[in-house]
Amino acid sequence: MLIEDCEATNKNLYKFYAAVMIIIFILALPLNASVLHLFIFKLKFWKSNTNNVFLFNLVLADILLLFCLPIKAHNYIKGERRSPNDAVCKAMLFMLFLNRGASIAFLTVTSIDRYFNVVHPGRKNLLKALKKSPHISIIIWILLLPLTIPTMLKNFDCCNTDDTDVVDSLREAVFFSQIIIPFFILVYCTVRIVNRLRKKTVGDKTKLKRATFLVMTVMVVFSFCFLPCTLARMVLLIARVQEWPEMYQDKAAVAFDGLMVLSYMDCLLDPMVYCFCSTKFKGLYLSNYFPFLYKDSQVPIESSTGQTRGVWS
Repeated sequence: MLIEDCEATNKNLYKFYAAVMIIIFILALPLNASVLHLFIFKLKFWKSNTNNVFLFNLVLADILLLFCLPIKAHNYIKGERRSPNDAVCKAMLFMLFLNRGASIAFLTVTSIDRYFNVVHPGRKNLLKALKKSPHISIIIWILLLPLTIPTMLKNFDCCNTDDTDVVDSLREAVFFSQIIIPFFILVYCTVRIVNRLRKKTVGDKTKLKRATFLVMTVMVVFSFCFLPCTLARMVLLIARVQEWPEMYQDKAAVAFDGLMVLSYMDCLLDPMVYCFCSTKFKGLYLSNYFPFLYKDSQVPIESSTGQTRGVWS
């Protein structure tokens, strides 16, 4: 069997992958939908000059990515690594690359903004000026579109079309750059933020501890969801270039598919990490969906002027 064939060699294992994706979909869809509802109808994110706009787009990217999971799960249950239909396969790849790229991009932009707010609070920067306009979010989505072109031109697993070395290299460059570059940016921002917060002696210690916990958790979640599949992809490429025995290439492909499933956990973890670490958002969420758990002692959701504040605090 060729490594790029659609048929899975270990059908039971792929059924397990499908079960994991179904569980992620069932848990993450209502969670992301409820968060999206709050951003639109309660927080009115478009009126805010804070990270609400970035967080809204992060949740939007996650919820769009979730709609791909039932189709992938269906293929796995049938014992197919990818859809044998060329159009469906390419459409899935387009959605997966675009929305996962958007999720990583908005996470990275949010972390960079957090870095400037904590490490350089008084310094003017381009991002601070741009985030006052929703156009930066539109620009990010548009810039991500060209990155999906290589997936539409070259066979990726079982999307069979004519291939060239140039397109193959572009595709792999897109895959790795979407994860590796943001990872180093997040590492830098996290280290600088943690060091800055540790040196800060004035201010609410509880807020400082929460901010430190937040940036550390962002780093852990990103590493847990995306680094394993990146390493697996690297091993798979080495196996193909060095022409390992077909059995080992197949095992590398199976491991890569499994770790890609793990990366979809990002859709489930994002709302809990990037939104629920805010006491304001937590209070808003509980008061709307779980009022019996809401406590009056929590941080107020709105300011004294009635305007909704940013949830990234």
